[in-house]
Amino acid sequence: MTALSGAIVLGPNQYGKAENRVVRIHRENARHEIRDVNVSTTLRGDFAAAHLEGDQSAVLPTDSQKNTAYAFAKDRLGAIEDYGLDLARHFASRFAAVDCARIDIEEYLWQRATVAGREHDHTWIRRGQEVRTAAVTATADEAWVIAGLKDLTLLKSTGSAFEGFLVDEYTTLRPAADRVLATTVTVEWRYTATDIAWDTTYADVRALLIDRFADVDSKALQQTLFEMGKAVLEAHPPIAEIRLSAPNNHHFAYDLAPFGLPNPNEVFHAADRPYGLIQASVLRTDAPDAGPSWQKGAA
Repeated sequence: MTALSGAIVLGPNQYGKAENRVVRIHRENARHEIRDVNVSTTLRGDFAAAHLEGDQSAVLPTDSQKNTAYAFAKDRLGAIEDYGLDLARHFASRFAAVDCARIDIEEYLWQRATVAGREHDHTWIRRGQEVRTAAVTATADEAWVIAGLKDLTLLKSTGSAFEGFLVDEYTTLRPAADRVLATTVTVEWRYTATDIAWDTTYADVRALLIDRFADVDSKALQQTLFEMGKAVLEAHPPIAEIRLSAPNNHHFAYDLAPFGLPNPNEVFHAADRPYGLIQASVLRTDAPDAGPSWQKGAA
């Protein structure tokens, strides 16, 4: 065993306030609007004295970061990307020790309740498991926006195959010419600008992802993911790259022969684990540098 004798130094560090649950009700009209978000702040910069000496003079308390998130919600919580930009730019430009600020936001989506045949003005129903996301990073001079979604569960009952794969002595999987394809996707896409119609673009990207999942005659989940990402980039020039992560939520045809019943791809066992995890990125060859935008925050 080699003994190490190099100097011991402080490595990369960051800190912030994770998972501030902020709900903003817009009551300006009789028909109220709701934004329901989970906000995490992360500050990066010269905080060595806090770690090495316990000197907090350059440290903005995480409680102050929390309070800022709530205060900014009063007038700035519309599209989550704009809200994130305002917060990140505030922290990055206001405090000398902060070189870079990152804001991670999850938005929980609601749809209006229908009462007596009409949409209710101030009652909503939580819309499924899907969560809209944004990750905004800013320095005093630049800003980067990554938008996305997670927990969007999709399933198609045909139009998917998996054949011709590599076989070794441990392979038991049988080729499938017609299978159920199901997944719960996490998708993030990086913008090259900050003057975007965020809500409209999000809705269109989401629709494109679903359309391509449904329409691609899939020979593998990998192919489906590439086609989903390609469609988004083709439709939206301000998007430089898109990253997709998709577990293969396996559905295995159940053996009904012991009960004297045929099973022509009709009854399945939905296995929650283990699962294949397919991840891919699709990007433009002339995509500008991503800077620190993909570096994870404290969330």
